[in-house]
Amino acid sequence: MRYSLLLLLALSLLACKKKDQMLGKDLLGSNAILNGITTDTFYLATSVVIEDSIITDNSANVVLGSYNDPKFGQFTSSFYTQIRLAGVNPNFGDASSIIVDSFVLGLEYAGYYGALSAQHFEVFELTDALSNDSTYYQFSTKAHSNTSLIPAGNEIITPDPLNYTIIGDDSVQAQLRIPLDTNLAKQFITEATSGSSTFASNANFQSYFKGLLVQTNNSPQAAGQGGVFYFNLNDPGTKLTIYYRQGGVAKTYDFLMNSTCADFSHVDVNRSGSAVEQVINNPSLGLQEFYAQAFGVRAKVVIPGLNQFTENQLIHRAEIHLPIQYQLGSKYKPGSNVTFATKKTAASQGYINTGVLGAYSESKKEYAADLKSYVQAVINQDIENTGLIVSPRFFVNSSERIIFNGPNTINKMRPKIIITYTDF
Repeated sequence: MRYSLLLLLALSLLACKKKDQMLGKDLLGSNAILNGITTDTFYLATSVVIEDSIITDNSANVVLGSYNDPKFGQFTSSFYTQIRLAGVNPNFGDASSIIVDSFVLGLEYAGYYGALSAQHFEVFELTDALSNDSTYYQFSTKAHSNTSLIPAGNEIITPDPLNYTIIGDDSVQAQLRIPLDTNLAKQFITEATSGSSTFASNANFQSYFKGLLVQTNNSPQAAGQGGVFYFNLNDPGTKLTIYYRQGGVAKTYDFLMNSTCADFSHVDVNRSGSAVEQVINNPSLGLQEFYAQAFGVRAKVVIPGLNQFTENQLIHRAEIHLPIQYQLGSKYKPGSNVTFATKKTAASQGYINTGVLGAYSESKKEYAADLKSYVQAVINQDIENTGLIVSPRFFVNSSERIIFNGPNTINKMRPKIIITYTDF
């Protein structure tokens, strides 16, 4: 009973948090197994949960690109962002003496998913302002101009996140370099030298130029084609640069994207006809295989047998093993971790984070974790046995996806949980 009260107190304190709630802490050290009883005969009911309102603003990175997943459907992503001045009231001198050579949007890679094939990029000026005080979801949009800022003939780019990027004589961390219309650069220089207050503050500038939409507009992709790329907008290497000459001297001026700029990712996933849609329409199919994917699909695992325990049983370990389908070398590699969440009650709107990460084993091709605190909380009736929600760790800033084996899989390895407990 003492352990039950301690766990209930921890849950009560953590329930006050609106975000990223944690479910209890370990009751005993991992070595305190005593003379425990071990059982692994639990039935696991597996299915999927679809999320349709995912907050994507100001995450660690944005996502851009598209790919057609043979199991999950067409994944298409873009992002919206403000830009800001590197310094107020820039001194361009005599604007008439300036020759603009190029205007480049440089985006530093934070990773990628899928294939490194050519994609058709577009960049638009926003006509509707962004705000750090607003909440943006994966379905949010902002009004923009109708003409892409990328000069004709420069839209097709093959991303290369694996090699350093050469800029002049310098070698820098890998970037996607998107050339933009130099007329916009000339417009900025003219405005900065006009005597207006546009460049006197970032607030003024962002009212004048509201930001950018960066997207792809690819031709229909066959299953297995395409990729999605991750960009760190807060990295100093990510910026918008005017390259110009004045009196024969080469110069640059930067516009920045950083943590003070509002930004968000927009993601569309067309699951029509996909294996995921089949499980959504017929949940029993989730017993054969079930799924998780960033920006929308969470796996669900219910363990009905936990209800057989009583409050006088103390959990020492509860090792869950979730084997997946993955062939070494496949472009759709599973991430290194998954998260486990649950609901306090069936009627609860939000999830409680268990505080446990499932680690991926390349040799075993499975995710595994010790969920003893979760199991103990269910046994103590501190939470209802609503099941575990399993998600890629980077659910709001990647395109990772996972195919799990269900209990009725035709494959050798099935999901299981091994519980060691003691009566007291």
